[in-house]
Amino acid sequence: MSGAPVTPPPPPSPNDDRKVGEMAFDVGERVSLLVRDEVALAKAELAEKVSHLLRGSVVGIAAGIFALVGLAMLMHAIAWGINDLLGIESAVWVGFALEALFWFIVAGIAGLVAYKAVKKGSPPVPAMAIEEAKESKATLGGDS
Repeated sequence: MSGAPVTPPPPPSPNDDRKVGEMAFDVGERVSLLVRDEVALAKAELAEKVSHLLRGSVVGIAAGIFALVGLAMLMHAIAWGINDLLGIESAVWVGFALEALFWFIVAGIAGLVAYKAVKKGSPPVPAMAIEEAKESKATLGGDS
């Protein structure tokens, strides 16, 4: 199966003396090509949506890892630095609380970016292919 679309046979001329069986075969062939094209459209659309979902998931996981690593690496240094700047020796928790608040804001922003990316790819339904199939069905005289 090649990726290039197959061109359908030319439409019959008005004074075509073909038999009904030949014309039915042509119609069947054209419907087959139409179905193949719609399946290809659905595959392409699903691949794009799954790509967005994967990208959003990876960014979300990275956001969580960055938040965790950032908290682990800088928690003590920043908290103690804040305590030194404020001159607080007995209430070390103040520096830790301010520093934790900062990292939660950073994690929230990264989570929002991940949410938007996942939402862009959800749901992974080939909407354009479904709409095209409905139009084809209506054109061929099927029930809506």
